[in-house]
Amino acid sequence: MYAIIRTGGKQYKVQAGDVLQVDKLEQALGAEFEINDVLMVGGESTSVGQPLVKGAKVTVVVTKQAKTRKEIVFKKKRRQGYRKFATHKQEFTELFVKAISFDGKTAKSDDSAKVVDVAAVRAEKAQARVAARKERAANKGTAEVVKKAAKKVAKKKVAKKAVKKTAKKATGAKKKAAKKTSKKA
Repeated sequence: MYAIIRTGGKQYKVQAGDVLQVDKLEQALGAEFEINDVLMVGGESTSVGQPLVKGAKVTVVVTKQAKTRKEIVFKKKRRQGYRKFATHKQEFTELFVKAISFDGKTAKSDDSAKVVDVAAVRAEKAQARVAARKERAANKGTAEVVKKAAKKVAKKKVAKKAVKKTAKKATGAKKKAAKKTSKKA
């Protein structure tokens, strides 16, 4: 059994177990309600409403309240220097069709509605990112301490080499001076 319903000024063909996105409805997340704007019921026998089918109803559950992907709105008029750029996200409600009832017959879904709280999921992801950033900063801090210690050790080695070179130069200079004095003598 299927039905054609009307919501938000649009028509949708639904069956039991379908998930569909409609324009935002003022319903709570996980709320179960009935849509009575049924334009047609089909299946074994078809019944078309004038404008609505009497006694037909579709039971739905709100599974998600969110916004669509970002859409680009670009307006331009040629040779007029007119260009406008904007973006838009449309709010929507995701519905799970639980049952279709008409004339004593009911088509029910075997599946259950999977309710997703988008705001909670987004908050969890944000907390995970913050925790990861803090962990990286802590690891970076210990890595910096290790790097600083390595630099100090490297500086000490360089300083020792410099001392050795100056000592060699000094002894070399003394030898040259001794040679010059011995040649004069």
